Amino acid sequence: MTTCKAGVVPLASQHPQAHVDIYEKQPVPFGLVRFGVAPDHPEVKNVINTFTQTAHSGRCAFWGNVEVGRDVTVPELREAYHAVVLSYGAEDHRALEIPGEELPGVCSARAFVGWYNGLPENQELKPDLSCDTAVILGQGNVALDVARILLTPPEHLEKTDITKAALGVLRQSRVKTVWLVGRRGPLQVAFTIKELREMIQLPGTRPILDPVDFLDLQDRLKEVPRPRKRLTELLLRTAVEKPGPEEAARRASASRAWGLRFFRSPQQVLPSPDGRGAAGVRLAVTRLEGVGETTRAVPTGAMEDLPCGLVLSSVGYKSRPIDPSVPFDSKLGVIPNVEGRVTDVPGLYCSGWVKRGPTGVIATTMTDSFLTGQTLLQDLKAGLLPSGPRPGSSAIQALLSSRGVQPVSFSDWEKLDAEEVARGQGTGKPREKLVDPQEMLRLLGH
Repeated sequence: MTTCKAGVVPLASQHPQAHVDIYEKQPVPFGLVRFGVAPDHPEVKNVINTFTQTAHSGRCAFWGNVEVGRDVTVPELREAYHAVVLSYGAEDHRALEIPGEELPGVCSARAFVGWYNGLPENQELKPDLSCDTAVILGQGNVALDVARILLTPPEHLEKTDITKAALGVLRQSRVKTVWLVGRRGPLQVAFTIKELREMIQLPGTRPILDPVDFLDLQDRLKEVPRPRKRLTELLLRTAVEKPGPEEAARRASASRAWGLRFFRSPQQVLPSPDGRGAAGVRLAVTRLEGVGETTRAVPTGAMEDLPCGLVLSSVGYKSRPIDPSVPFDSKLGVIPNVEGRVTDVPGLYCSGWVKRGPTGVIATTMTDSFLTGQTLLQDLKAGLLPSGPRPGSSAIQALLSSRGVQPVSFSDWEKLDAEEVARGQGTGKPREKLVDPQEMLRLLGH
């Protein structure tokens, strides 16, 4: 069996004869945990320990530096294994599709996160943080992560695994205010209470919330599910209640600020006078129509301009097709499937965001991958997978060798891991991430 990411760890644990090979585009493992989780959230990265234990098992192998669809095709994998699971996530961002999106000073939150987390493809980003105000379009956890990294005093990031280059740029940052803009209202924000609490308590910053946005909200909280209710109550308290003396003093001395702008939909990124950057975002004022989950934002006809020098779009992710042989729904950005079984392709499965779309956190994606693993094991029991031996990685290694591709094994990764940890020790960091794949391969003698 093979998977294109670490999406199906339970296969090895629940089937005593199963051998799982993991093919990964990057030379290093851990995907979203390494390149997506914020550097100041090290506790979220503990899932790495579970994967490391699995990778040390004799029945699981990691092969990095192998891009499925380019270095090896899905049909070639299907020939070599009894089953193939595609778990490659959503590596693209949803475009804003508004004028000015292509201006310097506008980038996706996804690329910004990749930049400070050491994702090789984003190391050329060079964000210009010389402006006073940044606008983030979107109100999910990624938007809050980006706002928090922009506003956190750099000395608080020094002991994290943020990249050296990113820390250097953040030290020079002049950004003092960050606005997070959403089309709908406080009841529809997509972030979670933990991330909101962190923002409210962020050292040296104060929140800016307009009490008008929260009028009549208290009455509507009765029918709201408990997690949403707790989140909205925290927003409400922060917006309308007078802070105690200690908190009031903290806010008064804050040199930076962040705020939520509700009922605003981006229409255009406004260019600077010389046309070489962003000077602001033109927003349509919206109101809500419908109830519950069907609530949507409709324009009122009013417009307003929000000045800024940096625009980060955080309006969602989307998956890309991996191989012409794999069906793909480009409208929904997913591989068509039933409970993880890829439609009309026996023995091919999918899990995670490429299976159900880019929603949920790491825990939900793990649960989802367990369900795909169960589906695969059911099919194996029912005799729906090919019988007889399959060559597995030996056939794929021969193909890769003939194509000049040098895979990185898990023991290779452990050498890179030791190098990163050693480089971080001098400055008190848990590691200094290697960000150049060519340097990684050189260190391994490839």
